[in-house]
Amino acid sequence: MGQLIVRNVGQEIVGALKRRAARHGHSAEAEHREILGAALREEVERASFKAALASMPDVGSDEDFEFKRDLPRLSL
Repeated sequence: MGQLIVRNVGQEIVGALKRRAARHGHSAEAEHREILGAALREEVERASFKAALASMPDVGSDEDFEFKRDLPRLSL
């Protein structure tokens, strides 16, 4: 896990973060993680190849992807 240090945050923001954390029963650090995660979740998921594959609809059948070996040859 990485660490993130945020400097030069106004006292009103720090106070609001602490109040919000208290309302949710979290520490200020846990609330900060939750806010960042919520703000960036879509971007993180969009960047995931696994998420892109999982979002594809399950359509068609295996036969749609069979390789046909007995195709007629074209004579030129």
